Amino acid sequence: MSNTWEQKLIEEVVLSHVTEQRRRRRWGLFFKGTFLFLILASIVYNFWIDRMASSKQPHTALINIQGVISAEEGVSADEIMSSLRQAFEEPRVKGVILRINSPGGSPVQAGYVYDEIMRLKALYPNKKVYAVIADLGASAAYYIASAADMIYADKASIVGSIGVIMPNYGFVEVMKKLGVEQRTLTSGIHKNILDPMSPIDVDEKRFVENTLKVVHHQFINAVKNGRGDRLQNDPKLFTGLFWTGEQALPLGLIDGLGSAGFVAREIIKVQDLYDYTEEASFVDKLSKRLGAKMKGQIHQWLHLSWE
Repeated sequence: MSNTWEQKLIEEVVLSHVTEQRRRRRWGLFFKGTFLFLILASIVYNFWIDRMASSKQPHTALINIQGVISAEEGVSADEIMSSLRQAFEEPRVKGVILRINSPGGSPVQAGYVYDEIMRLKALYPNKKVYAVIADLGASAAYYIASAADMIYADKASIVGSIGVIMPNYGFVEVMKKLGVEQRTLTSGIHKNILDPMSPIDVDEKRFVENTLKVVHHQFINAVKNGRGDRLQNDPKLFTGLFWTGEQALPLGLIDGLGSAGFVAREIIKVQDLYDYTEEASFVDKLSKRLGAKMKGQIHQWLHLSWE
């Protein structure tokens, strides 16, 4: 009888605890769901308000280019180009500002954006594009900026870095000390090019250097095409060096000193700014991260960038 009574008591206590845990879990899910719903509703409401306001009065379109320019992380060409098309197609937009704060990134992604800006400028000749560099507008970020009609920066902004880099490391001596043997097999004599576990081949090094020169010339030609005769005839401009906004101004890398607000108010003459920046959804961001982690060997060894 004693065992039965104790057993029932324990069962009731456990059952009560489980019931209470379930009740807390339900309320927790309810509050979390409500909180998430309110956040999403707020985002949609603000987006709708901005679009409604932008459709009723002339305004300046603002597109933020923040972080590394890459298809896998940071900001991608697809996001920037989608924002650009929306801004150009909106008849109430009187000017487009690219607010840039980026160290650079993929030459391919930057090339896509550059070409799209040039296409849209030709399609809408009365709508000007202004690049405004915040803390940093270097490498691929400056490549994009050079497509704008005018470039502005702060006196302390970092501007330039017109060059190409391909990071690579060698671990041959370390492998010898550790007694590690290289056993990579290939079906092409250059398939294992720039393998950090093998001594560098002179011909392969020369080949890669020539490839980098080709990409570098593409970068230089794009900047010259965008900036025209505003660029000073200074050979240092295309060496990968960078300058402050104050130093970049006399070199012709930028057209003036000022913020996005200054450009909208004093240059475009329409101070109302509306954000057209398109951001990737959570699912897209997650896919990017998974895709970045699943890159092949060539992306690990031949990491080509303008950072």
